[in-house]
Amino acid sequence: MTTDPLHPDDPTRELRQLVEAGRFREALEAYAGSGSRGPRVPEAELLAATAATRVGELGQAVNLAEAALERFRHRADTDGRMRTMNLLGAIAFEHGRLEEAERCFGEALELARVVDDSRVTAHAFNNLASVAHLRNKPEVALSLYRSALLGYQRIGDRRGTAQTYHNLGLTFRQQRDWDDAEAAAFQAIRHAEEVGENGLTALAVMGRAEIHLERGELAMARSELLRAERLCQAAQDDVGIAEVGRLRAMLALREGSPGDALAVALLARESALRLGIAQLQGECAAAAATACRRLGRAEDAARYRAEAAEIFERIGAERLRAELDLELH
Repeated sequence: MTTDPLHPDDPTRELRQLVEAGRFREALEAYAGSGSRGPRVPEAELLAATAATRVGELGQAVNLAEAALERFRHRADTDGRMRTMNLLGAIAFEHGRLEEAERCFGEALELARVVDDSRVTAHAFNNLASVAHLRNKPEVALSLYRSALLGYQRIGDRRGTAQTYHNLGLTFRQQRDWDDAEAAAFQAIRHAEEVGENGLTALAVMGRAEIHLERGELAMARSELLRAERLCQAAQDDVGIAEVGRLRAMLALREGSPGDALAVALLARESALRLGIAQLQGECAAAAATACRRLGRAEDAARYRAEAAEIFERIGAERLRAELDLELH
């Protein structure tokens, strides 16, 4: 199978270029339009699955990735299986299936060691760290994130470097390590801007906005969220737009506007529900519960709190469940 994107006979060349440029909607359109030009190849299915994941079309992403995995297995293609398992782990993580995600990432890591693939090894470390972070194991998460960062830096992978700095920033922020959190957020944005992918830059900017929120720097948080929203819209990133909505709800709560917070949180919750992003749905429900309590709507507050608690319990998000109990004790 030819995989060199510069090879003129590579049937995935156009698709690969679109994905690498962050033009994910166009990549999906190109994949759909290629259906009449011959049989599907697993590399194209995996690229299309990656594009679908990046824009929040997780159902389509699963179907494409599973089809690719079956073909890679039939061909005894260890490299293809490795990359597909890592993607399936990422999708399972977004759906809140942490045990499945951990299994997929672990298998991807084993295969990466077999074929000596430094990039996927770094991906797997980064992803396993995110599972540990959600399970409220910050020291494990930090160790894995640092291993991922070293791996990405060795191979000059700016996208992976930006993602890992963003994740490190989240972990430092939750430990109230503000200096390290701000430094990591700065590096995440710097590397994301070098990559030039709007959705990635939006993610990094949201990380810095959340630091400002936690520190009570509300005007700066508002400015960062406006920038993130514009970037998400340019990228047609529905997941990112929903995440901006969650943060806008948190900002409104900090500003003493629970009515605005409730409206924005519920819109973001509906988007998360439609997209199948369990963690985001739970976080939006938690924000809605806080807003309802401040509005004196006790019954609604209890309902949204129960929804958030059920989701966090189901996906094993011990950190988020602890934060919910602290906020709504």
